[in-house]
Amino acid sequence: MTQTSSARVPLAATLERLAALLCRELPEDGRRAAPGGMFFLVRHDRPSLGGHCFEKPLASLVVQGGKRILLGSREVAIHAGQSMVAAVDLPSATLSMEATPERPFLSLFFLLDRRILSDLLLELPAGGVGEAAPAGVSVTDATPDYADAMLRLAALLETPDRLAVLAPIFLRELHGLLLLGPHGGVLRALYARGSKNRQIIEAIAYLRRNLTQPLRVEDVAREAHMSVSSLHRHFKGVTGFSPLQFRKKLRLHEALRLMLTENERAATAAAAVGYESVTQFTREYKRMFGEPPHRDIARRRGD
Repeated sequence: MTQTSSARVPLAATLERLAALLCRELPEDGRRAAPGGMFFLVRHDRPSLGGHCFEKPLASLVVQGGKRILLGSREVAIHAGQSMVAAVDLPSATLSMEATPERPFLSLFFLLDRRILSDLLLELPAGGVGEAAPAGVSVTDATPDYADAMLRLAALLETPDRLAVLAPIFLRELHGLLLLGPHGGVLRALYARGSKNRQIIEAIAYLRRNLTQPLRVEDVAREAHMSVSSLHRHFKGVTGFSPLQFRKKLRLHEALRLMLTENERAATAAAAVGYESVTQFTREYKRMFGEPPHRDIARRRGD
């Protein structure tokens, strides 16, 4: 890692270089994935609201601007120079954003790799990553080392012949910096072997695999090797929802994806995620997204 060299560069200077790089690589409003989906660049030229999505576990750095987002049941504010870790799959929605064409919102993020985190945790001394945190979201001021590693990662877009070799090295370094820094507690709580919260990650994976199947909470508890009461307590502590509430949101977000990206009709999408009644699906969809499916999809497409 580059703790010594990056410590000489003030965080503000690193953010300024990152902002210039992101504006070059992403000259218009939108999101860009690096080759292989190794990391992602985000730019917004105007304030944005809504935008419900089901985020995968990720770590980000806000380079310019700021926003308030709802992650699960928790509202989070994040501004330039801060980093965020969403350590489990959580439904999210943007509540407000600081952005103008002259000074756009800019951020950079990568998906967390559970295997890398588990391997690195085995190499750390016991108790070496800070206090355990109960929730699956952590926001803190970025360290200079973390911002420097993010800059070196993003700069690989300018030397694509080096990206495939160096990006995995930089990503492993970034995972290590997260574990050793202020986010270490939330990551240890979720990914350390034997952790109750790690069992919640197993429960979430089980819910995803069995999206269309009839399930009882007892089934989820058995899969996670927990009692029903323990599952409820820890699941809500991590996600903000009960297992069945979480599953409903997961189904509706998957239905949204099917309609928006695969042009499925509402009835087909409803059946694909396990709804037997289109009426029930429409009612629950409107309750979550604010409009019936056909209107919501038309709005998102700009029709």
